[in-house]
Amino acid sequence: MEFLISQNLFSKALSDVSKAVSSRTLLPILSGIKIVAEEDGITLIGSNSDIIIERTISVTNEKVKIRKTGSMVVSAKHLTELVKKLPEQIQVKADNNQIHIQAGTISTKLNGIDAEEYPSLPVIVGNSIQIPAEELKDAVKTTGFATAKSETRPVLTGVNLTFAENSFTSVATDSQRLAFKKSDIQSSGEGSFVVPKSSIDELAKLVNHYTGMVEIQSAEGFIHFKTDKISLYSRLIAGHYPNTSALIPNEVKTVLVLCKETLMKGIDRACLFAGEWKNNNVVLSINEQKLSISSGSSEMGNIEELQEIKAIEGESDLKISVDGHFLLDALKTINDAEIKVEFSGSMKPIVIKSLKEESTYLHLISPVRSY
Repeated sequence: MEFLISQNLFSKALSDVSKAVSSRTLLPILSGIKIVAEEDGITLIGSNSDIIIERTISVTNEKVKIRKTGSMVVSAKHLTELVKKLPEQIQVKADNNQIHIQAGTISTKLNGIDAEEYPSLPVIVGNSIQIPAEELKDAVKTTGFATAKSETRPVLTGVNLTFAENSFTSVATDSQRLAFKKSDIQSSGEGSFVVPKSSIDELAKLVNHYTGMVEIQSAEGFIHFKTDKISLYSRLIAGHYPNTSALIPNEVKTVLVLCKETLMKGIDRACLFAGEWKNNNVVLSINEQKLSISSGSSEMGNIEELQEIKAIEGESDLKISVDGHFLLDALKTINDAEIKVEFSGSMKPIVIKSLKEESTYLHLISPVRSY
């Protein structure tokens, strides 16, 4: 194996795939990055067995030149840190389980492992589904935060991605709150997958600046996300995801239209006084046609503020206690200046929606006891 490559390009590609590598792996070879040089380009692969990231660099890029094909596995930590510190043009050669890296007058050698020992990629099965990267990123941002932190119910630690004809739904819940986003997409593919939150977060980083289409396929207990340059394979969480639509109240007693930024600042202030409570209790109520936000602590004292209600429908007799941090998490993911908050009773979940009719996100937060 021998190739020439620019330092910036090589360093960025190594950084991308090294995110999937763990130094604590039980398989020593998985602490390395697999480098494959072929006539049409270079492929880098990193894996911790739960996540696999594959990055390709085509020879059509003028900063890459393949002189000899071949492959080798090299320590991810040492290679990534070394390349970061090298000057612009890099020559890479591999033989006898060693990789030689030359940059200007700097010459280094790293021990490697035969690439034949590296686990093979999961086999792709079935048809692919195409989704715009922007839709995927928005769905991940709007729902991923609501996954469960506890492993008591493993299926709730992931995000449920469901594809039906021309539609895509992303759902996450920890049984106390729910985040839901539905998008219209041009696709005939179908499938439902529960993807670990760690994989969803990594995917969002990898496609953060990408604006094209993402191809999605299933692969032997994995899901495969692919762009023109990078692929991420994630192990799926086994189990049946609950029917979350049953959690949404059918009857709505009060609907408020509120300024999102003003509400966030009020909730944030109230959370300062809510830390004594297990659930960071913040009380919402209507006081003289204004929204009252209050919380209290025997150690700090208490706080109450009144905020303008842009519009109100239904009953004005309202008082409910919710987890302030849950409410902030939901509000942070919403881009709208004004939001609609629906109340169905003091012990029924509150529902946060957009004012826009075409919007398809929804956040649900269950009440908590205030005593």
